[in-house]
Formats: sequence, structure tokens, C-alpha cells
Amino acid sequence: MNPTPYPNLNGLLNELVTKLEAALGSSMVGAYLQGSLAVGDFDQLSDIDFIVVTELDLTPGQVDALNRLHEEIYGLGGRYAPDCPCPLGPASPDRWETSLEGSYFPRGVLKPWTSTSPLWYLDNGATRLERNDHDNNLVARWVLRERGTVLFGPSTASLVDPVDPFLLRCEVLEDMKFIVGDFADSFWNSRFGQPYAVLNFCRMLMTMSTAEIHSKKAGVAWALGTLDARWSPLIERAWSARGKGHVSELADPAEYAETIRFIEAALPVAEQYLSESRNA
Repeated sequence: MNPTPYPNLNGLLNELVTKLEAALGSSMVGAYLQGSLAVGDFDQLSDIDFIVVTELDLTPGQVDALNRLHEEIYGLGGRYAPDCPCPLGPASPDRWETSLEGSYFPRGVLKPWTSTSPLWYLDNGATRLERNDHDNNLVARWVLRERGTVLFGPSTASLVDPVDPFLLRCEVLEDMKFIVGDFADSFWNSRFGQPYAVLNFCRMLMTMSTAEIHSKKAGVAWALGTLDARWSPLIERAWSARGKGHVSELADPAEYAETIRFIEAALPVAEQYLSESRNA
């Protein structure tokens, strides 16, 4: 199995799938890549986003087995070093084993979209599962169905219903509003969080326009060609700063203030796209 252009990452994914089959047995329906590996701008700074589909919700014994599995993979000691052609920065891992992030979806929860109930979820850098609604949303379903990579199991289209474009836009707009309301959080006022916000808003605005999920790189190109040119220097600096700062370092005050102006100005633009799609 060679689902990515990176041999070391493929080695890790092969080991992950083998261990998942052993831990879950016949209850395992499939394993898939989503996120940046699916939409096309994966590099050494990216999470390795996965979704595992099971017949039913995990039992306590299966959760214990998966915790042991993820602890084993995390502790492999750098067997799978990054083989991406990009420089190391403060946000870069030195081994793929610490970058896995994903959710375990019961088949019946994944196919329709009926609630945002928590799933069993592995956070980036974690070794144990926790309950979290991180992937139980329309964005993850759209990426999985339309761009997901099969590691094991049936096609993604057989497991996920088509995502309604209007509802997808509604969800992304709510995410944008949440980030604007949450911007006093220390994560955003950091050398990592500030450019992350700019790049995510470019990507989310492109989704509001197209009703598709795009990479950060595509979002930046779209924003530079579509938005008011006053934002172009901020966007270009955010792209250059990606991965070079850490959440423990305060953002530059001027960049932070300009980012707040940018994300606040983005909301009316997003609302206009939603209104146009409603009336189309």
C-alpha cells in the first residue's frame, strides 16, 4: 500500500492499518485518509488525518486495545522520520509517529449527518483516545467522501451521504463566527495561531464561494486573486510565517491587530456568499 508520495509515511500507515485490523477484527469496516493528505497540500507541518469506520461504537475493550496501539506507534522512536521536502520549523515534528490525528466513526453515525455527538478521537501528539466531536461535522464528511484516500475497506462514497452545499456553507460560517468570538484566546495571539487564523479564513472564504473544501495553499491563491488587495500583504506574510512560530510565543502586536480586522471583515463577505447560494 502506497497511498502517499512519502515512503516513510506509507510505512507508518501500513503498520497502523495492520495494527487496527488486529485490534478491531471483524468490527473494522475501513480506514481512510482525509484532511491535508486528501485535499492536496500535505507537508511536514501537517497532521496525518485519518478516519476509521467501525460497525458499532467501540466497546471498552476495543478502546483499551486502541490506546495500547497508539501508545506503541507513538513510541516507535523515529522509525518513520518525515520525508517531505520542506524545512524543519518550531511546529515541525521529527517523526511521523507523533502526528496522527483522527476519529473512530460507527458506520451508522458516519453515513447520515444527524448530530455532532462526540466520537472516540485521537488528538495530534496524543497516545490515548478521548471523546470529542472534532470530526463529526460536514467538513470532514465532504473531504472524506469527495477526496478521501482508502487505506482499507470500501469506497468512501458508499459510506458517506452527499453533503448539501448550503448546509456546508452554513457550518463553515458558524466556524468562522466562533473563531472571531474566540480570538481573545491565547492560542490565536501566538506566532503559530495568528498566521494559522489568516490562512484558515482564506480557505473558509473559498469554501463559502465554491461549496468545496480546499487546501490552505489553494485558499491563499484564491484570496490573493479575489479579496480586497489591502489584505494581500497580511496573507502573504501569514503564508511565509507558517510553521515558524510556536504557540508559546506571542504574536507580533501589529500582525495580531491586523488579523482581527481581517477576520472581522471576512464575515460579511461569507454571509454574502451564503445569501447568494440561498437565492440561487
